[in-house]
Amino acid sequence: MNHLNIPNFIKILKENKISRFHLVYNQQTKKIESSHEELKFIADFINKDTRDFEEHEGMFFQLTNKYDVLQTVFIHRTKRGQAAGGVRFWQYDNLEDYLRDGMRLGKGMTHKNALAGLWWGGGKGVMVHNTEIDKNNLKYREYIYTEYGKLLTSIKGCYVTAEDVGTSVEDMANIYKTTRFTTCIPQNTGGSGNPSEPTSRGVLRGMEAASAFLGESLEGKTVAVQGMGHVAEPLIKHLFNKKVGKVIASDINPDIVNSVKEKFAGKNFDARLVSKHDNSILFVECDILAPCATGAILNDKTIPEIKAKIICGASNNQLEEHDRDDKALAEKGILYVPDFLTNRMGIVNCANEQYGYVNDDEYFERHLTNGWEHGIYQTTLSVLEEAQKTGQPSSKVAIKQAAEMSMELHPVFGHRSLKIIKSLVDDEWYKK
Repeated sequence: MNHLNIPNFIKILKENKISRFHLVYNQQTKKIESSHEELKFIADFINKDTRDFEEHEGMFFQLTNKYDVLQTVFIHRTKRGQAAGGVRFWQYDNLEDYLRDGMRLGKGMTHKNALAGLWWGGGKGVMVHNTEIDKNNLKYREYIYTEYGKLLTSIKGCYVTAEDVGTSVEDMANIYKTTRFTTCIPQNTGGSGNPSEPTSRGVLRGMEAASAFLGESLEGKTVAVQGMGHVAEPLIKHLFNKKVGKVIASDINPDIVNSVKEKFAGKNFDARLVSKHDNSILFVECDILAPCATGAILNDKTIPEIKAKIICGASNNQLEEHDRDDKALAEKGILYVPDFLTNRMGIVNCANEQYGYVNDDEYFERHLTNGWEHGIYQTTLSVLEEAQKTGQPSSKVAIKQAAEMSMELHPVFGHRSLKIIKSLVDDEWYKK
């Protein structure tokens, strides 16, 4: 699978005249089944996987008629409600990386939504960028996001999308043209807009809780931030407002580095431009490390070189392999705050969007207070305290809590999305 790149896989789809296909978990056989015999090799690969696959209920794929863009919905578990999570616009070296990222992201959203107390299940959208086309081409973006909206409409609402890495509010507006199953649409159409700033507030609360667990505060601390994008920039602002001593940040985009550096002129701010695979920011001397770029960056190669006492950031799926890497962090004495615990505020913002808006929304702000038992601050303390008491890594403790909550059935609709998925299989969705 890792030898099959995306262009060659698209070639296979075209040769077999496949524009849509699905991989759906059979509850009786306990196996993923493919809609097409020609793609059974993918189902076989997933069924043998023990790292990222966890009884994902369904995966729905579409190849656009123009531009050859592969679009997918990865649905993990929907007992609490419709699968919900953003749509990522990214490029992948091969088919395996693409599938693994989607499965991991979908599973992560199950944990995030459950731990936040939302009546949503977990899912993720992924679109693979065609590198032969300028990704900033407005006609290209309008077309592929409009087509993604059609994909969501076709799967009858078992997944609700939102904004994620590589996707903008303008892109969400294009999705909204062809489906109602989306959030984070522009404010001028009744949406909540960009969820990045709320997400940064949640990460800050996780940092404060971890510091309090050590009997400290953020004041005077040195914080290293990997990434300087939509979430990291407001996070840096919040950190300076909390009187941290210094912020060191890196990014691969020179325009972003220059822009953010200018905004924090006069602050003790070290902004660094790095190459794509340069992870040196992870190894600087600091009190807190905040991964806010891509996932799987905490692994057997990077963890031994990390000097931070606390890791708490916004990027999804920071651990490359949970069972290995969370243990390695714990053994090194690094306090790890799981990403799906603290970066929830974007999806909270999206979840509340459908219920309208009030000033100082208590159902939003309670996630950021000290008092609510399911808020970020209290949940972080709860996880860290249980990890200390039991000797289990913090990520394992948080996943256990989240998994238990994710098994609760929606109080009104039960496991409705699973019924929708079954109907899509029965109706041979892929032929339409």
